[in-house]
Amino acid sequence: MLLVTRPRPQCAAWLARLEALGVNAAALPLIEILPARDPGPVRAAWASLPAVNLAVFVSPNAVEQFFAHRGDWPAHTLAACVGPGSAQALVERGVPAAQVVQPAADAASLDSEHLWERLSSHRDWAGARVLLLRGDGGREWLAERLTEAGASVEAVTVYHRSSPRFDAGERALLTQALADPQGFVWLFSSAEAVSHLQGMALNGQRAVATHPRIAEAARTAGFAPVVLARPDPEAVTRAFRAL
Repeated sequence: MLLVTRPRPQCAAWLARLEALGVNAAALPLIEILPARDPGPVRAAWASLPAVNLAVFVSPNAVEQFFAHRGDWPAHTLAACVGPGSAQALVERGVPAAQVVQPAADAASLDSEHLWERLSSHRDWAGARVLLLRGDGGREWLAERLTEAGASVEAVTVYHRSSPRFDAGERALLTQALADPQGFVWLFSSAEAVSHLQGMALNGQRAVATHPRIAEAARTAGFAPVVLARPDPEAVTRAFRAL
């Protein structure tokens, strides 16, 4: 069984796509997503969008929480993200696909570095106004590159992350997985999710990770083997079956 550890709002779509691919999977969310404690800056960000050249979304969680305060997306404002899940979420919420910038389809990995490759060739960022829509930090490297290119970057906290809040069924699933390493494979899309398993007996547990930094965190925690896969269900399915 594949354990999908993404935040709860994203699990249902992943489970549906994995089931369609013939993968036996279950949700075990290792990060809880909470709305911003102060919604004022989020509403102010929406009000400023017509004067903004680029809004960077760090994750699908940022998309969901930002659009909870939604208005109309301006015709000239670009939206940037690193993964297909965020891009799909933006389009589903009314952002034209032509205004969504993301890493190339054949990029070696989906991260800030490969997003910057697309952004840096898109336009001259000198004098541009950029919103960085995120949780408790994130995409600092990308913000630095945009600032160096002359953009004015404003970070807005649109959600908060917390440790997992398991229900009874999820607690039972966690207990079962820890007791039966050969019966489960973990899917990690966040190093923070791995950290929430700290102190548990993880030797012998197997994992699929969606980025080298996440894979390294999993190995450090005791997972072995850990294999890499792009963050899409088809690639994850191939990695899962290889294990």
